[in-house]
Amino acid sequence: MDCRSVRRSWRGAPTPENRVTQGPGGRDTHGMSSAPVRFRDPRSTKYDFLDSMLVRCPRCERIAHVVQQPCQEPNPALFAPRHLVCRSCGLSRTCAGRSFSLRYGSADLARDPYFHVPLWLQTRTRHGGLWAYNLAHLDLISRFVAADLRERAPWYETGRKMTLVARLPAWMKSAKNRDEVLRAVDRLRATVIAPG
Repeated sequence: MDCRSVRRSWRGAPTPENRVTQGPGGRDTHGMSSAPVRFRDPRSTKYDFLDSMLVRCPRCERIAHVVQQPCQEPNPALFAPRHLVCRSCGLSRTCAGRSFSLRYGSADLARDPYFHVPLWLQTRTRHGGLWAYNLAHLDLISRFVAADLRERAPWYETGRKMTLVARLPAWMKSAKNRDEVLRAVDRLRATVIAPG
């Protein structure tokens, strides 16, 4: 748009034809469609979300938390002791954290790797199961699915190549399923973030 072609009223205010509209992030779009939503892979894996998990309490079937306890070991991330706490019924369990098991591609419920109780954030869609360890994990999936432009790390950079978003199933990455996956994510988020 040429700056000479913008008509202004006598006080300098833009006329309705050349009104500047605000796009996402407060960017001026000048009446044009907004830029595509961009997602850049943060190179997270599912191991990055194991420090705090939302699970279904084995006693009362309400939401409970599995959290990592402080540890002095050299690699505390995976093998640190874990603590399961339910605020509804008062259930409290401790796991030494010496071992854990991750299941791949199972058709049954997704479970946490330490106490083996079902995850709170999981639902079925007509294409398959959608699950997340916590809200940060769910947010990463939501941002990836909602993005029109999905960028991976360049091939020449060192670091992780098979990240969490690279391992998502093809039906979840497909643009034709975007609305269905985002509705499922919103339903899961609503079970945790209740109004009032």
